Amino acid sequence: MIYNMVISELLMLMDPHEGPAEKKESSGRSIIHIDMDAFFAQVEQNDNPELSGKPVIVGGDPRGRGVVSTCSYEARKYGIHSAMSASKALMLCPEAVFIRPRFDRYRELSAMIMSVMMEYTDLIEVASLDEAYMDITENKDKYPVQIALEVKKKILGRTGLTSSAGVSYNKLLAKIASDMDKPNGIFIVDRVSVEEFMADLPVTKIPGIGKKTALRLGDMGIVKCSDITALGLHEMRRKFGKMGIYFFNCSHGHDTRPVRTTRKRKSIGKERTLPEDINDLEKIMELLDEISNRVEQSMIKKNIYGRTITLKVKYSDFTQITRSLSTDTPIKEGKMMLKLVKKLLKRTEAGRRDIRLLGISVSDLGNTGKEKQSSLAFFRT
Repeated sequence: MIYNMVISELLMLMDPHEGPAEKKESSGRSIIHIDMDAFFAQVEQNDNPELSGKPVIVGGDPRGRGVVSTCSYEARKYGIHSAMSASKALMLCPEAVFIRPRFDRYRELSAMIMSVMMEYTDLIEVASLDEAYMDITENKDKYPVQIALEVKKKILGRTGLTSSAGVSYNKLLAKIASDMDKPNGIFIVDRVSVEEFMADLPVTKIPGIGKKTALRLGDMGIVKCSDITALGLHEMRRKFGKMGIYFFNCSHGHDTRPVRTTRKRKSIGKERTLPEDINDLEKIMELLDEISNRVEQSMIKKNIYGRTITLKVKYSDFTQITRSLSTDTPIKEGKMMLKLVKKLLKRTEAGRRDIRLLGISVSDLGNTGKEKQSSLAFFRT
């Protein structure tokens, strides 16, 4: 059964002696995905009541090269969304209130949110500042939906912020569910009707399917998950390779990934959106030198090195490319990064096309010390 109910109906599910309780299955897992509603923008509105009900945009300067980090639901009505240029957002909504991000404040509230989840389980996987998975399989005292409701209520009481929850038996379905009844909603998907639920789901709800992939799928007549299953695993694999297998499994709601309480960092990097487009190679190298030094400082703080370096370039028309290079020699110093990036730059159109963003990242990481990164520690910083 798929639930999307008002609180009074959900409360009936909590008590096994009152109403048709949706009991926890004896086998399998119980996963909750908590996703804060327009987190950064909601924090700003909550901290400043004068912003309540107004289209709030958290991000860069709309008069410059800034982009939208997140925006309130009032702003989303105008078609504004994350990663949109701030200048375009201003055109869509001239009365919008633009606010620079306050990450220290967001981390502070994120830690409070995490502390609520830890009251119910130690198996918590942090996805970002504003979302996390909870594995509450071993919590035998309460139904999953009851825990989800209590977590939402406590988060609201302690932070003044609303959240949405998805409840299911794996991470994929829990994440999809948390987006089904936003803001301040709760959505539950169980095993009995998962095929029915996934069949009518737009393919854009599958994590990893962005605009370009959705257009490609649409050209093939694939709009809903049932279209993927109809095409079949063999055809999906032939047309999309490993991603085709992933899409096919997702279309059936299959996901065996466990909730991981520690997350291994895959890369570390920095980037810079330029105040104006440039194509001067000398200036480009000066900026890459600055960025590489910033990456070096971050790697020193975390006691890590890498063996693969990636150059990210975004041209003035927003076309984005990456160029990578691997080496047997550990990459950890800014000078070495700059030397490698100079080689990668030759594989771009730098100097011939205007550039609006430059970035450097290092991956294939290893520890120079014994530092371990915990997803829980991320919330405590």
